[in-house]
Amino acid sequence: MTIDLFAGIPVRDYNEAVAWYERLLGGPPSFIPNDIEAVWELAEHRFVYIEVQPEHAGHANHTVFTDDLDVRVAQIAERGLEPSDRETYENGVRKITFRDPDGNRIGFGGGPA
Repeated sequence: MTIDLFAGIPVRDYNEAVAWYERLLGGPPSFIPNDIEAVWELAEHRFVYIEVQPEHAGHANHTVFTDDLDVRVAQIAERGLEPSDRETYENGVRKITFRDPDGNRIGFGGGPA
């Protein structure tokens, strides 16, 4: 079974959001379908996108699991973004959360260090 994912993130300001997500995700959007959306492909068939929806901005909460959590977070820090939260659960799983300018939460999770 193939699972495709398009996870939406409502934002107020398109240009500000694109710039921030470029820093978070390490590059420009994979494609821009129209003048209010930008899409990044995180892995094959797995995408996140921003969409200008000011009335809903700040309510997204997504977590992406990765096998290179420490490297990814260090690279994001090199691009000038710092996490808002760091959590370690009882089973050793860690979650590092970033907040975009609208307050949307984008977390990266991974196994024990």
